[in-house]
Amino acid sequence: MYSVIKYFHSGWRYVVMLLIVLAIIRAFADWFGHKSYGEGNRKFNLFAMISAHIQLLLGLVLYFLSPLPQPGHMGEAMKNAVSRYWTVEHLTMMVIAVVLITIGHSRSKKATEAVAKNKAIAIFYTLAIIVVLIALNNPEKGVRIFGNSF
Repeated sequence: MYSVIKYFHSGWRYVVMLLIVLAIIRAFADWFGHKSYGEGNRKFNLFAMISAHIQLLLGLVLYFLSPLPQPGHMGEAMKNAVSRYWTVEHLTMMVIAVVLITIGHSRSKKATEAVAKNKAIAIFYTLAIIVVLIALNNPEKGVRIFGNSF
């Protein structure tokens, strides 16, 4: 069970990143181009948000199935960089990223003008991507972005 969920969580990240990056590009282009915000924009941004929520749920399941996090031994986990990363840092930053995406989507829904809708998506989804990229600083393998070590 653990390996199946880990595999799906690992592969699903590409879908999430692609949808979020495309939503960001589209939002910035429409924001600065003063274009309208239609049903297609709303649905695409919603799918991007839903994909991030699915990824978070998969990650939460992994958190409790994986041998890496040590939530029951927080004192020991905080002394070891790898344990700390898997027990606290990765989870916390990914939750923050999904919260930012959700806030951006919510603000976009509440805004009445197209510029404000696109601006909310552009800003909050971009902040979320920045948090995700920072969170990929795995002490075990160095900085990893899309599976490649740097």
